[in-house]
Amino acid sequence: MALLCYNKGCGEKFDPDKNKDDSCLFHPGVPIFHDALKGWSCCKKRTTDFSEFLSIEGCTRGRHSNVKPQEPLRPKVSSDKGEIKHANDREIIYQGPKSAEALQKERPSSDQPMTKLPHKVSASLIQALEKLGLSSSAESENRDEGVVHGTRCKNTGCKTVYQGPDTDMEVCTHHPGAPVFHEGYKYWSCCCIKTTDFNAFLDQKGCTTGKHRWVAKQDKKKVACRHDWHQTGNTVVITIYAKNSNPEFCSIKANQTVLVCQVQFENNKIFKREFHLWDMINVKQSSVNMVPSKVEITLRKANQVAWGKLEEPNYKPEPEPVDDDNNVTETQESYQPDWDIADDDISDSDEEWAYDTPQNKSRHDSEEQRRRREEQEVQNLKRKEVEEEMKRLMQEQKRAEEQKRKLEEQRREEEQEGYEDMPDLEEQEADVE
Repeated sequence: MALLCYNKGCGEKFDPDKNKDDSCLFHPGVPIFHDALKGWSCCKKRTTDFSEFLSIEGCTRGRHSNVKPQEPLRPKVSSDKGEIKHANDREIIYQGPKSAEALQKERPSSDQPMTKLPHKVSASLIQALEKLGLSSSAESENRDEGVVHGTRCKNTGCKTVYQGPDTDMEVCTHHPGAPVFHEGYKYWSCCCIKTTDFNAFLDQKGCTTGKHRWVAKQDKKKVACRHDWHQTGNTVVITIYAKNSNPEFCSIKANQTVLVCQVQFENNKIFKREFHLWDMINVKQSSVNMVPSKVEITLRKANQVAWGKLEEPNYKPEPEPVDDDNNVTETQESYQPDWDIADDDISDSDEEWAYDTPQNKSRHDSEEQRRRREEQEVQNLKRKEVEEEMKRLMQEQKRAEEQKRKLEEQRREEEQEGYEDMPDLEEQEADVE
């Protein structure tokens, strides 16, 4: 009686009396399906076609077997989750994410005291910071050597040149504001003396007195930095992609619902962000890991539930002002506007705009409109001239093509007439004979 072999990859019928140790060629491993490739774990052959996968010959010799392999155990599917129990009769409780109302009721106040999270600095980041420290120390050494004679003051509007230590005792008259160029007018935002002449704008005297600054100021700027987050069952990981962050000037604090980050990276850039978290965290089990390319903040969840978002939906982050205490202090101390300006510093256009009256506005508007109309007329004239020139060139090109065509026809007619006037060579030879 023939029996069916249940070895993987065989499927042949065999006679139990003739079953030998090398009668069956089969696969002892398990099927593998990965990245559209199909094969067996016992051999290296892979294919993308399922029919070819079924026809792969076995890699091991053995005896045929008519015993069916055991199917893997599968859990019973039931609509009532309360009836599903393990073999040890222990009940499983399925808990989904909490609603927004429940989270809001259990949420503590965000005004709780902050705790600084412990941070771990990688060895590669320490090496990168050492290299940056060497370069910065070299720059500081160059600065300490002294100011080179002939260096111009870096304050805007000041044209004083460094001639020696006595120059530092002089008063620096400069513009603390920024230059503004709007609608043809040029002025400083600190004193608003408008002019249309660029040389007159450069020659305007400063409106503030202070000390000379011979080295360009490098302020720390608050910038935006890319950040992302992901979560596991127990933790939430926030990644801030700040390169070469300085641990000495980084502060990451948190309470149960709020995370405050201040990261200084790339020498003079500061990233500040306040996260009002979706759910509560365990501050004591949270930590910070700093590497050269990023800063990873691992927060331990207080409740092992899935977060819908990183931050609370009702919280809307607002942009914070740039924190530059040094600049603010220096501006407050040195900002002493001198409104007694000499008449030589005021240009003709400034005198016209000294009083912002409706008559001046209407006159300026009418002049501006007239100037625009004149410019538009000039552009229209230029456009017409170009169009006429293009038409003239196209006509000349057509005439040249027509003349060329006539010359070709005339040449062809002359060639045909020349061939008709030529005598027949064969007749001339016959006459000669």
